[in-house]
Amino acid sequence: MMKKETPRGTRTGFTTGACSAAAARAAAIGLVTGSVPDQVECCLPNGDLVAFAVQDGYCDGQRAHAMVIKDAGDDPDCTDKAHLTADLRLLPEAGQLLLSGGFGVGTVTMPGLGLEVGGPAINPVPRKNILANVKAVASGLLDDAGIEIMISVPQGVEMAKKTLNARLGILGGISILGTTGIVKPYSTAAYRASVVQGVQVASTLGHDVVVLTTGGRTEKFVMDEMPHLPAAAFVQMGDFLRYAMSAASRHHIKKVIIGGMVGKLTKIAQGEEITHAGRAEVDTGLLANIATGLGAPAEVCAAIAAGETARYASEQMELLGLSVAFHTVLAERVIETLNARYPDQFQLHVLVCDFDGRKIAEVRSENLC
Repeated sequence: MMKKETPRGTRTGFTTGACSAAAARAAAIGLVTGSVPDQVECCLPNGDLVAFAVQDGYCDGQRAHAMVIKDAGDDPDCTDKAHLTADLRLLPEAGQLLLSGGFGVGTVTMPGLGLEVGGPAINPVPRKNILANVKAVASGLLDDAGIEIMISVPQGVEMAKKTLNARLGILGGISILGTTGIVKPYSTAAYRASVVQGVQVASTLGHDVVVLTTGGRTEKFVMDEMPHLPAAAFVQMGDFLRYAMSAASRHHIKKVIIGGMVGKLTKIAQGEEITHAGRAEVDTGLLANIATGLGAPAEVCAAIAAGETARYASEQMELLGLSVAFHTVLAERVIETLNARYPDQFQLHVLVCDFDGRKIAEVRSENLC
């Protein structure tokens, strides 16, 4: 009987935190028994017990080394195949457990992440999980000695260049992340977490503002418009408006600035808070309604309603000389939708650019009262 294959795109993987905990547990076994195993069962933060292959294991009685290669499953994660490495050494003080970051693990340089400034970017849940796994196998050893655990990632410096870590004040490597230990396919959980962290950092800057953009082009556009704001106030939220707005509310940020282009802004205006292309289609009827209100010919409005993209609507309105008016009304609709979703919580400011990053329109909520 043939084994049923996992459907493509559905295979789960493991977080950097889970792999770090597994490597630390394997190295701790080495300190206890004198031999680092080739496979180790690690308890994840969600309670699952999972077997991990262990590479490069060795110990000499005082020190032990182990490495686990991250498998992100089908999640498009830049830390896939990272070598999560644990180096443990005995300390003279009984019961002492120290966790540090080595090469390739970022250093926290700004407040607002819930981590000690100057310390390693190892988030609270994986930190607790790493220590718990070491204690689970080395409790007897800890009666007589302490253990220092250093987590490192040889490729971490290069991998960090593909993340938002530098913007968050995490320098020199990646973050050790994960709240469950499991990476769900195409959840882009790491990016979503970085959006939430970015908003959290912005809340500590003293400006009481966060700038949410849908990508690099819109971020550059708004940065050029608002050079007085520090880079850490800008968060590329991508498709994750819901998480960004919820974080802004949670951290009592009063002013939210949104920079975007016609497609994502239309989805926000129509009430979508996750704006990924696969989640919902653009409501071209909404765009046709705006065009009608601006006096566009009926045949143009009908073509917009029947169209597939927001860009088509934008181009048609530009041909009619109504581009600024059209995008202004769209920005107003964005503010109306968000005000309805988050009543009396934010001052909203929406900036709209074209596909070359040039400003078309902007609207402030206070001007709509």
